Amino acid sequence: MRLESLPKTKEMKSKKIVGRGPGSGMGKTSTHGEKGQKARSGVSISAWFQGGQSPLYRRLPKRGFNNARFRREYAVINLSDLDKYFNDGDEVTPEVLKSRGIIKKQLDGVKVLANGELKKKLTVKAHRFSSVAVTKIEAAGGKTEVI
Repeated sequence: MRLESLPKTKEMKSKKIVGRGPGSGMGKTSTHGEKGQKARSGVSISAWFQGGQSPLYRRLPKRGFNNARFRREYAVINLSDLDKYFNDGDEVTPEVLKSRGIIKKQLDGVKVLANGELKKKLTVKAHRFSSVAVTKIEAAGGKTEVI
C-alpha cells in the first residue's frame, strides 16, 4: 500500500482556491457561472424559493387542529318577527317556526335576538336568548324557556 493510494479524508483534502487566474481552471467567474442572480455578490435566495412557482408550503394542504369544525351555528329570529307572525298567548317553538317558514333550517338550534319591539304576551322556547331579548319578552308579559 502506498500513501497516495489511500482514500482521501476530509482532513486530507485541499481547500478549493478560486479566482486566481485562468490556469487554475477556476479563474474569471470563480465557479459562479455566467451572469444571473446567483453570480452576483450578496445573493440571498431563500432555500424554499422556487423561481416564482407557487411554493411547496402553499401547495400542500393545511393540517392540524382548528376549532371551526366545532362551531355551533344558530338560526336567528328577532323579536320583530315574533311580534309580526304570532298572536297574543301563542307558544313559540323551533318546530312551529320551521313549519310556518319563518326559519328555513334549524341548524344547531334557534337563537332569539332583541331586534325590534314585542307587544304580545308569548311563551318562547328556544336554545339561546340574548339577555336583552329575555328582558323585553318578560316586560311584555311573556315567558322564556331554554330547551
